[in-house]
Amino acid sequence: MIAKQDRTIIRVRQVMKHEFDIVDGRMTVMEALRTMKHVETKSLIVDKRDDDDEYGMLLISDIAKQVLALDRSPERINVYEIMSKPLLSVHPDMDIRFSARLFDQFGLSRAPVLQDGKIIGIVSYTDMVLKGFLDFEGDIVWPPTGRGVA
Repeated sequence: MIAKQDRTIIRVRQVMKHEFDIVDGRMTVMEALRTMKHVETKSLIVDKRDDDDEYGMLLISDIAKQVLALDRSPERINVYEIMSKPLLSVHPDMDIRFSARLFDQFGLSRAPVLQDGKIIGIVSYTDMVLKGFLDFEGDIVWPPTGRGVA
């Protein structure tokens, strides 16, 4: 029998980015980039057209691969033409270990965090690793025990 370690579970809500940009899918890529205020997320959330629609996502790497590398004009390409949709999302109360496994299984680098059908943040591998392994003083704490977070 294996004894369960006494560890504090680190939740997605504790490591996610709370600030992100939402754009309209009909915008051009250039218009979307000009509205981008939170460059650190490396992504843009594409808003739903209506209640029956789903959110989309446009990664900076999508723009690099599908516009820049192909010498296409960002003023002539609409966001909806190169975005990913529908998205896999994570719940804010998910353990980051399971979130990392989900990312691995589906080849994700980041995902929106949904609560009650609304996006409340974005989480990435970087967020999970840097914020999940390091305490607030920058020391490595793994496994996470006694951090005062639940």
